[in-house]
Amino acid sequence: MEPIAAPALSMSRSDLVGVVLAAGAGSRLDPLTQLLPKALCPVGNRALVDLALDRLEPTVGSLAVNAHHHGEQLQSHLRDQWAGAVTVSLESDQPLGTAGGIGQLRPWIDGRSVVVVNADGWTPTPLDALLEGWDGQTVRVMVNGGSTFSPSSKIVASTLPWRIVERLDDQPTGLYEVVWRDAFANGELEVVSHDGVFIDCGMPLDYLRANLEAVALAGDSLVAEGAQIDVSAKVASSVIGTGARVFGDVEASVVWPGQVVESGERLIRSIRAGTSVTVGPL
Repeated sequence: MEPIAAPALSMSRSDLVGVVLAAGAGSRLDPLTQLLPKALCPVGNRALVDLALDRLEPTVGSLAVNAHHHGEQLQSHLRDQWAGAVTVSLESDQPLGTAGGIGQLRPWIDGRSVVVVNADGWTPTPLDALLEGWDGQTVRVMVNGGSTFSPSSKIVASTLPWRIVERLDDQPTGLYEVVWRDAFANGELEVVSHDGVFIDCGMPLDYLRANLEAVALAGDSLVAEGAQIDVSAKVASSVIGTGARVFGDVEASVVWPGQVVESGERLIRSIRAGTSVTVGPL
């Protein structure tokens, strides 16, 4: 993927922070989330949380991720991959929701405006359209597939000015309930249309779709460095993780790092995630 250029903003990057919401249990993505928190499930051989951070990094001065389910595992990953460049807000007792999670980050946000994305929302689209001309004073939502807002809208990303953030409590609450609904009712919610690919990786089929979209963008199978593909194996339109060993055939599927596809096996539209965890065909 080409580097993402920073959009034209009406404010300095130092006045902006980016928050990736990654505290959900991911129960709909079971059994994959028995192995990894949803935010660490790889799409195109890169963890969902890293892809979300990649989208935010060109536009903001500081980055944060909230965590709860397998929180220590997510914290360790971010420490290793981002070398201290990402603040992790660990919600120890209970998940705080999309608004409560930002409320817990208020001391860190400290007067700045916020750009928010969900870790499980996959898209190759940069945030230019959301932030073009934004002055940090309004609430915006980027809605996939339309220019109107409703409770069922697919939110690609959103903005929150400090005047909104400073009144968010660190209690379990959602952005729809405490911010978006009232702003929309009062005619104060700015809606930006997103017409590109956006996939909520909440269920195994959607997670597979995101990986196949990543393959389509690359134009070929995505085989990580260190993966071993036997000369007799056939791999087509698939994602193969680092350290994976493939002796059988893999088509339109995902093989997680370190996993094995044995000789004689044929994975079609499936996810090989662990020794005893294969989801599919889907």
